[in-house]
Formats: sequence, C-alpha cells, structure tokens
Amino acid sequence: MKTRLLALALVAAAAAAPAFAEPVTYTIDPTHTQIQFTWSHMGFSNITGRFDASEGTLVYDPANPAASSIHVTTQIASVTSGVAKLDEEFRAAEYFDAARFPTASFKSTAVEAAGEGKLKVTGDLSIHGVTQSATFDVTVNKVGEHPMRKVQAAGFDATGTIDRTAFGVDRYTMVTGPEIHLRITTEAYVEAQ
Repeated sequence: MKTRLLALALVAAAAAAPAFAEPVTYTIDPTHTQIQFTWSHMGFSNITGRFDASEGTLVYDPANPAASSIHVTTQIASVTSGVAKLDEEFRAAEYFDAARFPTASFKSTAVEAAGEGKLKVTGDLSIHGVTQSATFDVTVNKVGEHPMRKVQAAGFDATGTIDRTAFGVDRYTMVTGPEIHLRITTEAYVEAQ
C-alpha cells in the first residue's frame, strides 16, 4: 500500500512540475524593427539615422540563453537620416557603397545571461564588406502571445558601440569621430502553422 501511495505521489508531483522551456524560433517583423545609429557632430549635436528594411530570424530560450541566437540582414539602401542629400551620400561609394555592398548583417556567435531580462550577445557584424566582432547589451522587452496576431511573439532592445573605421567607413572622421552608437528594437513572431 505504501509503495502504491508513493508511486501516486511521484506521478502527481511530476504532473505539477513546470515544463522546461525549449528554444523557440521567431521571424523578425521588418515593420516593427529599426536599427538606429548615432554619431557626434563636432561635439555640438548627436545625430541619429536609421535603417528601416531588416529581416531575419532569432531563437530564444529563456531557460538556457546560450541556446539562443540571431541572424539579421539589413538593406543599406533603406538608410534614412531625415536629410535627403546626406542619405544619398550614405548610399554612395564614400560611405556605405550600397551598389557594391547592398546589405549589412549580424550573426550571433554567443548569447549569455546578464541579469534579469538582460542578455549579452556577441557576434559577427558585417558592414561594407568587412566583418568584425561586436557585442550588444540586450533587454528582453516582452515574450508572450501577440494580442492581434494570436501567435507567440517576442520583443527586444539592443545597444552597442562600434568603430566605423574598422569597417572601412572612414569619411569625415575628423568631424564626427569614429564612434557610432547603435540602438536596435525589434519584434519577432512564431510563424503560424
């Protein structure tokens, strides 16, 4: 009788135990993703431009962040600064050279927990035909069912700083300096089956 009661207790405990989360693959929503880049203009102002056309996938496992990953590609021609002439310069050969290098990309090589709702993501950042390692501080904004799409969704913000001269984008560094601050915000969804 005791053996039977013990067996029943173990079955009940197993049923009540929380299920372990598994990695979930999300597709990045380009309409709710922005990549912003900010630079100092001679110390007087901090100007921000952005890229509006990005796509990719991310895998997120809250129980095991090391199993998470991201791969995103951005269209250089989608750059906008609010100044049409500057946008043309950004697309031209002296800056990003969109004709020769139409995309920039980031592919993670490591993801680690960095506190409650925080991650540190390191990976290969490719701009202007050059690939360098870059690290981003990531905030997990929200994970759950999207109220309109009725599918699993996840949202993240990320920040990081790069030296643009390391990517061969070095025009006017005497005016702006080499340091570029990046801020990315994205929503991603599980594709409906």
